[in-house]
Amino acid sequence: MRNRKMAALTTVPYVIWMALFVVIPLVLIVVYAFTSKAGGFTLQNFSAMGDYAKVFARSLWLALAATVICLIIGYPVAYALSKMGPSFQRTAIMLLMLPMWINFLLRTYAWMSLLENTGLINTFFDNIGLFDLINKIALSLASDPSAYQPIDHFQMINTQGAVILGMVYNYLPFMIMPIYSVIVKIDRSMIEAAQDLGADSVTVFRKVIFPLSLPGVLSGITMVFVPSVSTFILSKLLGGGMNMLLGDLIELQFMGGAYNPYVGSAISLVMMIIVMICMTVMNRFGDGEDQAVML
Repeated sequence: MRNRKMAALTTVPYVIWMALFVVIPLVLIVVYAFTSKAGGFTLQNFSAMGDYAKVFARSLWLALAATVICLIIGYPVAYALSKMGPSFQRTAIMLLMLPMWINFLLRTYAWMSLLENTGLINTFFDNIGLFDLINKIALSLASDPSAYQPIDHFQMINTQGAVILGMVYNYLPFMIMPIYSVIVKIDRSMIEAAQDLGADSVTVFRKVIFPLSLPGVLSGITMVFVPSVSTFILSKLLGGGMNMLLGDLIELQFMGGAYNPYVGSAISLVMMIIVMICMTVMNRFGDGEDQAVML
């Protein structure tokens, strides 16, 4: 009985913490989302979101593009990593996670210095004479050379490509690690059995390894897509504020000149629903991942 009382007392601080910083803010968001400025119930906040359909489409598109790129890069890396020796795997995982120890904002500022018009990449191309070569070729091919505008840099910053690059760089480990953790635990006897039955390497991968790694793929997709679709600092710094995403839109509603916490709460609620759907899908296949590892 005493142990139960002690256990109950130890959980009190956690319950208070969750209530103050999780439950109450969520309740306030739900209340504000269905409340008008006059204080009555309304669905106008959700209908007003139609004005930001382009922002929703852009956020989903960039998040989907970043997720696909992370999958294309991350799966081969995870697969190759699982084939290496234990010591190499430990070193590679440490190197993979090392950038994550640096502040997210600092990593983004580093990419800004690389992608700027006078940044390191454009400066390197200028020093090796790439722009002069491009200008000479373009002038020789131009029908009206006097109208040609010479280039002195590649426009990399303040573009959607820069935003996607920032997403891929920051979230790629979240794709690699779940896939690697599943592939490395696949029972090797299943692969050997497929090889004994005459399956070549491609068939083994297509029929055995890839299907068993799908739970890790699903987890990686969820872990990349969810933060990508809700990010805002990347679009601000790498997109120059010209590629507004849902995170920027929510911040604008709460802290910008267009202060409207009611619409902001409605957008936040929709975002939470999207996240919950993704998490539900991931949890649904969680048992499948355990079964794949046990096979």
